[in-house]
Amino acid sequence: MITPAFELSQDPDFLTIIIDVPYARASEFDLYFEGEDFKFYSKPYFLRQLTLPGRIVEDGREKASYNVDKRTLTIRLPKESPGQYFEGLDMVTSLLAPKKSRSAKHLVEEIGASAVLSEEEEEEEFEWEIEQTPYKETAESFPALQYYYGFGNLRSGVFQRLQDELSDVVDVKDPDKTPVCERRKERLAAEAAKFDSDHYLADFFEDEAIQHVLKYKPWWVEAHEKMVALQGESHQKHDSNAVVVFTEEEKEQLRRFTNKSYLLDKRSRHHVYLSLIDILLAYCYDICVNEGEQNVESSWNVRKLSATLCWLECFYDIHDVVVCFGRRVLCYPLHRHFDLVTRALNDTVMILQLGRAAVLKCLLDIHKIFRESDPAYLLNDLFITDYCVWIQKTKSKKLAALSESLQKTALAKSHLGFELEELEAAALLVQEEERHLKAAAAVSRQQLPSSESETSDSEESSSTSSETEGSDSDEQESSAGEDGKINSSQGVLQEEGTAPLIDCNGLRQVANTSMVEVSDEKSKASLQSMSVPGKLIEELEKQMHTAISLSEQPEELAAASCFALREQEE
Repeated sequence: MITPAFELSQDPDFLTIIIDVPYARASEFDLYFEGEDFKFYSKPYFLRQLTLPGRIVEDGREKASYNVDKRTLTIRLPKESPGQYFEGLDMVTSLLAPKKSRSAKHLVEEIGASAVLSEEEEEEEFEWEIEQTPYKETAESFPALQYYYGFGNLRSGVFQRLQDELSDVVDVKDPDKTPVCERRKERLAAEAAKFDSDHYLADFFEDEAIQHVLKYKPWWVEAHEKMVALQGESHQKHDSNAVVVFTEEEKEQLRRFTNKSYLLDKRSRHHVYLSLIDILLAYCYDICVNEGEQNVESSWNVRKLSATLCWLECFYDIHDVVVCFGRRVLCYPLHRHFDLVTRALNDTVMILQLGRAAVLKCLLDIHKIFRESDPAYLLNDLFITDYCVWIQKTKSKKLAALSESLQKTALAKSHLGFELEELEAAALLVQEEERHLKAAAAVSRQQLPSSESETSDSEESSSTSSETEGSDSDEQESSAGEDGKINSSQGVLQEEGTAPLIDCNGLRQVANTSMVEVSDEKSKASLQSMSVPGKLIEELEKQMHTAISLSEQPEELAAASCFALREQEE
């Protein structure tokens, strides 16, 4: 037979049960309901026992219908007391438990103690804020070399059988031989050795990524807002069943759990509640930094940040839980920031205020994370599976009192023991000094351009002088060019003037000597122009007059000589 998937809902007058029967014949099914009992059979499905949180009655208003498309059977049963609210309709494992296992009597009782715990004792409020006296273990407390751990400290000897597998899951080397006080000493020493001030200060000053993940809102934020809105409208408390919805996978996992009863004394229950806070804090941190997306590091984050899972720690006070979680956040994960600690605290408070349905949903998610991780799945057997079954039977008043106490718990950086405030103050001083040095460097850079302007002015003056010298040299070059032109013109004139004197040998020497004298005078004039730039124009005028006079002189001599030769011939 197969236990069918089912879902329960309610209104003021009716309880609705929806049963998924895809392989059953709609015309053949049997129902039985009376008081708090409900049974269903339709081959091959058999719902042997469903123990309801309230009483139902058969008065002719009951109704059943079959949905052909969804292959589901919907059954509406009238409540015996109209308007009564049935609490815990989403606690599937608890509803499937046989009625006889829901008795308040202990199966094993201490001789001389009361046979049955009274309802007042069961509902006794825990004094969460009172400092608990640590339990001192002695040789008579346990048998030789046997110490307990796990959910409610009910397990022992597990690590002796699974030494190789569990050594990668927990940090305690030999839990079966290590008492709680020694585990705590080793944990504190490991955290002190692991703390890295440079990593913490880097995340403290460069917190862009951390501020980004802090903006993420997980599903319980919206659920909490809905619950507050509903309470404001009706002025009464609502069960989280109205705002917390389980997926089909989660419902299937709840059906797979085996229902158990746990014999826990007051001290053990106290440890269980405090360890629940520790596990939820680690889970909320992982959801926040990964923005709701689980990855390969999720299993490591949850078990490493929870001292309950990693060191098999037993807590005695809520403040100890919060301080331990804060220390581990600043020692182990990638993002180590105090704001992540406070964010996880606020998220855990919201989850507890939503009630056991929200807590159960988180525990189911942790169960899935560990189930898909090797060898972290062993922590499900030690802790998470028992928590998933136990939380379904927990009173909502206990979770409400626990959330209130956690909300009142104050946590400061000085409580963590790493001298964080001193580190931050020293780092801020160093940062301030660096800022002053940068400001001084900026001032010096501003002063440099003024000095550079002075040097540039001197360079400009020198450049102007060099330009004047360059202009003088250019003028000299231009005068030299003009001299060249004059010399060329003189050469042309000489050729024109000496052409008739080819046959007159005596006069040729006179012309040559006069040209030599002119060239000497020109060289002297050019030297004087180089030495005295101011007399350049006067020298050029003199050179031009001299060249003209010299160019005219050979023509007159040539004419005179030719006239004399003609007279001789005649």
